[in-house]
Amino acid sequence: MILEPLTEPSWLGGVVAATSVLALIYGTHLLSNVKKYALLPPGPPARWFWQNALPAANIPNAIEALVSEYGPVISFRQGSQVTIVIGRVQAAWEIMEKEGGALVDRPRSVAAGEILSRGYRIILEHSGERFRRLRRAVHTHLQPKAAEMYQDIQTENARSVILDILDDPKNHQLHARRYAASVILRITYGKSTPTLVNDQEVVRINKVTRNFQSVVTPGAYLVERIPLLRYFPGYTKDLDRWHNEELQLFREQVDRVKSDVATNAAGPSFIKTLLENSDTHQLAPDEMAYLGGALFGAGSDTTAAAITILIMAATCHPEAQTRVQEEIDMVVGRERLPSFEDEDSLPQLKAFSHEALRWRPITPIGFAHRATRDIIWRGQCIPEGATVFGNHWAITRDPDVFPDPETFDPQRWLTKDGAFRGDLRTFTYGFGRRVCPGQHVANRSIYINFALLLWSFRLAQNSAVPIDTSAFSVGVMAHAAPFEVIFTPRTEEKVLRGMLGKAAA
Repeated sequence: MILEPLTEPSWLGGVVAATSVLALIYGTHLLSNVKKYALLPPGPPARWFWQNALPAANIPNAIEALVSEYGPVISFRQGSQVTIVIGRVQAAWEIMEKEGGALVDRPRSVAAGEILSRGYRIILEHSGERFRRLRRAVHTHLQPKAAEMYQDIQTENARSVILDILDDPKNHQLHARRYAASVILRITYGKSTPTLVNDQEVVRINKVTRNFQSVVTPGAYLVERIPLLRYFPGYTKDLDRWHNEELQLFREQVDRVKSDVATNAAGPSFIKTLLENSDTHQLAPDEMAYLGGALFGAGSDTTAAAITILIMAATCHPEAQTRVQEEIDMVVGRERLPSFEDEDSLPQLKAFSHEALRWRPITPIGFAHRATRDIIWRGQCIPEGATVFGNHWAITRDPDVFPDPETFDPQRWLTKDGAFRGDLRTFTYGFGRRVCPGQHVANRSIYINFALLLWSFRLAQNSAVPIDTSAFSVGVMAHAAPFEVIFTPRTEEKVLRGMLGKAAA
């Protein structure tokens, strides 16, 4: 059979037909996107692809100003990429929680996720089987019942903080970091550390934590917008070096636990449990190493930041501090130290803690989520593929939920009868299925440290060096600049030291 060549009209007709089909498909896709863009939440004008999607400076306050201008949900367009920011409580509940199944995923993270972490960090892991595997391993050992096992460790170290402050009140922020490092090292690796100064492992872990936070800050690296830059000679030099440093450190920690297990010298720990249940969790060696490293980095940093914020809030708001101390004295008395058994009887203390972390959120910007399908909210469209932030700073300044939001008022968290309200939320630990799995351990650390601090000391400002309550580092985590506090023991110092020593013994 001999095929006849196409005549020119037939050839042209085929091209026209194919072009028409492609045009129809592309046109339909384009029309769909145009409709989505028309339904986007309001926001500032679109930016070129090489510009930051979010404001480049003072992101939390800039977002809050834009939310006040445009509404509870705002959109940013950067080339073809859409970023959605949610800045009010009801919108956060309706989108981040109720539609949480569509927001489990994370957007692509070239610098922090692919280059620095090589895809191992759970906080940046995409949704899917691997994320579920990692999540199950963490939840099994940090759920509320499991978290109760660590209360003795937390109490012991919180009492040490009081002694540290008695010896060296100027470095109270350092003492908070030592507490957090010691507790999370015990929980993660079965190891404690007496100080931050002479424990090189803690120094190294704090360094890799700071590196990660600097890289994951929105807009920190141009490679997020131009991925081909990663292949430019020398561009990833620092990120590669930081990856090697953190991987070596995380592997060393797991190897030490393995060695202790082999010699029956290992105490209970997260990594020991993972090793003993390796068949159940099915984690590769570096997955386990990074899971332990992520637990330490996130747990120590958030806890230390929270304790520091509580100290700042108590020092700057003496009337609220007095109200909590009156409650502690009534419930606990002065003959013994506060314990975890007192927690449910101290609603003023709980209200103060919640208000402090609303007043100065630990993670003011929030972490990025990715929409895996279109989400329609009140006639507006959050399109599939959009990056979505729940902005904690703006959410905690929702005037409809927290009237006069810049005023520090713990009483807003209590009913008229003095009971703690269960209907107020600020999403301190994140949203939906991405909520921080270590929140139960963190909340217990916050409680026992604050209870012991206010039982032990009256906190006051030095009038010669007033505290700047807006002096925080700009980044994913809120770190307060150094500030001075006058700690006056509420019990004779000799008696206080004796009680702490007796309790520790």
